[in-house]
Amino acid sequence: QGQLVQSGGGLAQAGDSLRLSCAASGRTFGSYMAWFRQAPGKEREFVASISWSGSYTNVADSVKGRFTISKSNAKDTLYLQIDNLKSEDTAVYFCAASLTYNGQEVAGYLWWGQGTQVTVSS
Repeated sequence: QGQLVQSGGGLAQAGDSLRLSCAASGRTFGSYMAWFRQAPGKEREFVASISWSGSYTNVADSVKGRFTISKSNAKDTLYLQIDNLKSEDTAVYFCAASLTYNGQEVAGYLWWGQGTQVTVSS
């Protein structure tokens, strides 16, 4: 049994920074974790993933250099730091966890957060 509870997000201006959080409980934190996002009318897309130890990260080319994934094992919390926000970052962001998968496919992840809206105005 596991649960992911997201916080952060909201309305921001282009060029601002935001940090999203995802608090994990149960088995979900002893897993590979990732962030996805889904813009209106589009499919959910991979943003970044991180290994259990935090030593391995993978960030989508489309956001590399602006998005940083990290985790705090002490707080059982996953983070996504978004810098230099752009209007195309507007989407619902989801955290996800898997026991064995750390790839970019939605279907590979078993647990999901409730989603948090990020809206960027230019």
